[in-house]
Amino acid sequence: MVFLNSQQGVIAIEEMFKGTINQSAVYPREVVKQALKYNAASVIFAHNHPSGTLKASQANIKITEALKKALKPVDIKVLDHVIVAGGYFVSFVKVGLLG
Repeated sequence: MVFLNSQQGVIAIEEMFKGTINQSAVYPREVVKQALKYNAASVIFAHNHPSGTLKASQANIKITEALKKALKPVDIKVLDHVIVAGGYFVSFVKVGLLG
């Protein structure tokens, strides 16, 4: 995760969760706690796809929406979610997955 201030300057970059080859447990409560710890105004999520595919899975889309919903009551915006695979990346914003 990238934690940003109100001018979108980077406050911190932190690895929040580790997964296996095909899944990772993500806990919205922990994401909110860390964002509040850094007094972040916004965040950017990123994760890798060891499979090499840049396509967001339904699970990726679902957890992004859950995180966005969890952060909304504390006025922290989700600016993007980036998937990295095989030296390439895709932005949820660029492909219309983050409204």
